[in-house]
Amino acid sequence: MKRAVLFLATGFEEMEAVGIVDVLRRGGIETTVVSITRKRYVTGAHGLTIAVDALLSKTDFLTVDALILPGGMPGSRNLNDCESLKQLLITHNKRGKLIAAICAAPLVLGGIGLLLGYKATCYPGFESQLIGADITGEAVVVDRNMITGKGPGWVFDFALAIVKALKGKAVAEEVANGLLLQN
Repeated sequence: MKRAVLFLATGFEEMEAVGIVDVLRRGGIETTVVSITRKRYVTGAHGLTIAVDALLSKTDFLTVDALILPGGMPGSRNLNDCESLKQLLITHNKRGKLIAAICAAPLVLGGIGLLLGYKATCYPGFESQLIGADITGEAVVVDRNMITGKGPGWVFDFALAIVKALKGKAVAEEVANGLLLQN
């Protein structure tokens, strides 16, 4: 079974976090929601509080196939302030495993050099923080082991790109059809 972890920091974008987790689980991907805080409840940018599955400090990432960062503010900045998360992303990337970030969250990847030479996208206004990336402005960009998304309006496309990368095109299409996203 494919495994993914979605990280939450205070101020995350609720629509992105919930939408991504829902789509991945529909696709048969074991998805764990992990708090980078020391608390089991994390509050989003618009006041929605979510109970997480695990804490960063207590999670084993060795068998995880994908690490996912939802956007939102100040959530993306809070993710960026977490040194242990950044080290985990670097290690995961060295193993060639999937990393995905949407909205403002690609700034974390840009800040640690993971987007050097990659095509990427982000929420408008954060392009300068995607250091070394070829900014496309597209809704969702898949480049090798990196998936980036523009913002909450594209959460389904972004999550389906993750499903496709982990489980294949047929599973992604099946999920999309079940959500009535494709004709």
